[in-house]
Amino acid sequence: MDRDEQQLAEAFDATVAAEGRIEPRDWMPEGYRKTLIRQIAQHAHSEIIGMQPEGNWILRAPSLRRKAILLAKVQDEAGHGLYLYSATETLGVDRTELTEKLIDSRQKYSSIFNYPTLTYADIGVIGWLVDGAAICNQVPLCRSSYGPYARAMVRICKEESFHQRQGFELLMTLMAGTDAQREMVQDAVNRWWWPSLMMFGPADGDSPNTQQSMAWRIKRHTNDELRQRYVDMSMPQAEALGVTFPDPELRWNPERGSYDYGAIDWDEFTAVVKGAGPCNAQRLAHRRAAHEGGQWVRDAASAYAAKQAERAARRQEGEVAVA
Repeated sequence: MDRDEQQLAEAFDATVAAEGRIEPRDWMPEGYRKTLIRQIAQHAHSEIIGMQPEGNWILRAPSLRRKAILLAKVQDEAGHGLYLYSATETLGVDRTELTEKLIDSRQKYSSIFNYPTLTYADIGVIGWLVDGAAICNQVPLCRSSYGPYARAMVRICKEESFHQRQGFELLMTLMAGTDAQREMVQDAVNRWWWPSLMMFGPADGDSPNTQQSMAWRIKRHTNDELRQRYVDMSMPQAEALGVTFPDPELRWNPERGSYDYGAIDWDEFTAVVKGAGPCNAQRLAHRRAAHEGGQWVRDAASAYAAKQAERAARRQEGEVAVA
C-alpha cells in the first residue's frame, strides 16, 4: 500500500470509527466493497424470491380484503428488492449481472424462502415470525456505515413493521375462529419456528464474515445476539396469540434475563443453503422463467431509451446549427 492509499485507508477507518457514513464516491477498501455487494445482493434476492411463497396465496385468500392486503404486501417486497439492487449499483455492479448470478446459483438468498406455504395460516406466520425476524435483523442496518444501504433500510423497515402487524392480526383472527383454524395456526408455527431462527445465519463461531462486517460497521450485532433478541421478543407475542413454539427446552432463564432455547439443526440449514431445501429448485426455476419471460420488456425499454437519446441528440445538433 503506497502513501496516498494509506492516507485514504486511515480516512476511511476514521469515518467508520466516528459513526460516519461512507458514500459511493468515497474511497473504500476492496474487501469492504465486495462484502457490501455480497450482503446487499443477497438481501435484494431474498426480497424478490420472497414474493413467491406469499404470491402463491393471492388468488386463494378467503376474501377480497385479504387478497388486497396480500397483493399490497407482495408489491412492497418487489419494491424492497428494487431499492436494494439500486444500492448495489452504487458499488459499481449491474443488477442484470446480479440476477444472472442468482439464477445460476452463484449468489444466495435467505434460506427461509425455500420452505412451502401449505395453508393460509402460513401467510400470517410469515408476517409474524419471518418478517419479525427480518425486522430484528434489519433495524440495526439503518445505522450501517454505507449510506445508500442505510437509507434504503429506513423505508424497508417501516414497511416490514407494518407487514408483521398485518400477519399478527391475521393470526389473531384465525385463533378466534374454529378449532380447525386454531390447529392450522399451530401447525404453521410448528413448521416455521426453526427456519425463522436459522434466518440469522450460522452460529457466531461458524460465521466467517461477521467480525469483519462488524468492524466495518456494516453489521452492528452478531448472528447469535440477534437470534437471542428475536426469541425474547417472540415469546410474549406467542403467549398473547395462544400458540406454543415446538421447543421443549424453551424456558426463561432468570440469571441471564433471557430465554434459553434448544439446539438448531444446522445440518438442515446447511442443506437448504446448498440447494437441497424443499423448494430451492422451484424458487430458482420460477425466477429464471420470469427473468427470461421479461426479456422483451427490457429490450423494448432499451430501444425506447436509445430512440429518445437519438432524438435529443438531433435536437441539440439543430440548436447548435441555428446558433
